[in-house]
Amino acid sequence: MDRTRLHTLLARESAEAERRNPRSREAYARADHLFGRVPMTWMNKTAGAFPRYLEGARGARISDIDGHEYIDFCLGDTGAMAGHSPAAVTEAVHHRYAGLGGATAMLPTEDAEWVGAELTRRFGLARWSFSLTATDANRWAIRLARAVTGRPKILVNSYCYHGSVDESLIVVGPDGHGTARPGNVGAPCDVTLTSRVAEFNDLAGLERELAQGDVAAVLMEPALTNIGIVLPDPGYLAGVRELTSRYGTLLINDETHTFSAGPGGCTAAWDLEPDLLTIGKAIGGGIPAGAYGLSAGLADRLLSRADLDLVDMGGVGGTLAGNALSVAAMRATLEHVLTDEAFARMSKLSERFEAGVQAGIDAHRLPWSVSRLGARTEYRFTSPAPRTGTESAAAADPELEDFLHLYLANRGILLTPFHNMALMCPDTTEQDVDTHTEVFAAALAELAG
Repeated sequence: MDRTRLHTLLARESAEAERRNPRSREAYARADHLFGRVPMTWMNKTAGAFPRYLEGARGARISDIDGHEYIDFCLGDTGAMAGHSPAAVTEAVHHRYAGLGGATAMLPTEDAEWVGAELTRRFGLARWSFSLTATDANRWAIRLARAVTGRPKILVNSYCYHGSVDESLIVVGPDGHGTARPGNVGAPCDVTLTSRVAEFNDLAGLERELAQGDVAAVLMEPALTNIGIVLPDPGYLAGVRELTSRYGTLLINDETHTFSAGPGGCTAAWDLEPDLLTIGKAIGGGIPAGAYGLSAGLADRLLSRADLDLVDMGGVGGTLAGNALSVAAMRATLEHVLTDEAFARMSKLSERFEAGVQAGIDAHRLPWSVSRLGARTEYRFTSPAPRTGTESAAAADPELEDFLHLYLANRGILLTPFHNMALMCPDTTEQDVDTHTEVFAAALAELAG
């Protein structure tokens, strides 16, 4: 690729973004009382000099304060996979909060059992508990795994993302051993004291680490997502299950992003049998919500332990976890929005998106690849597609990524700012997908010159 041409195009699109969004630029400049000028510092992860400011959102559309409307393939990085403000969730939240009244009362609601039963139908795990984020669900699942196994360490895959869980911020270093993930802020201790790491798709590396006998649980995504989609090799996930069982290690599937694979995530789609499962974001229809599930046997083992404080000071839970408002939102989302039928439509749209991207790549004979996981599609600047998180991280091209994101945004299309991910929701249309195909092709043509 002609990098000089890329730099020229990137500068042009950056200038156009500033010209098109004066109100967002001014709002950002005025935000003196916010740490990093944004409500949460990760909102600065955006192409261009400042983020666009939200005005409103419905379905698969977002509008900003400068009056622009966007086809939204970001969907809150999965948090709005149900679409923005779906009617059923809006009605359920209004009924709970304004009609019946109350959100946080430290009392259960009958909706919770319905949600637990539906999660069991979808994922197979027998017992469920709720959180507000998948990060918390992962933290609590880790504590339970340590408690029941008596082992101190957690194993994760290199560059796999599990929120801000301290134990997960470890990667395979150049020497093949675990080391802190670059950018980790204020780590409480050397991460190798709490964690082990293996590359995704590397069963030999996984067995080498498990053979040390100190791993309580393997916490993994069935397919990597936040470093770019990395799909499992044939037989890999069966091998993970066999090795964890052989070495007395629990298996935790984090389906927060891989939920895109279908109504029961990869766990149902690929007949997986984890001991625990964590999920967040999408199941609340945009309202903060998360959950973790346990097999019946594991739940019984934990509840039979008189020495474990699972009610008060055990470090598992939070005052707002399982609140009535979140649970009402989860029920509405699972019952009426992210249904089995909706996933079938979303997956078909994702296939269409994948085909459009592949056609653009083929037309210019680019050494790129595209991967799909159900309703989620992502294109990468390397071919063949990466097999490990480390390979995927090495394939990043921030300048090229920024150009494509700005080019698309300046023409009314949003991708996930962390990578080139496009997610379908129940309100996404074929025309939305075809619009991306056309604009993406135009961007490639400009790059080619």
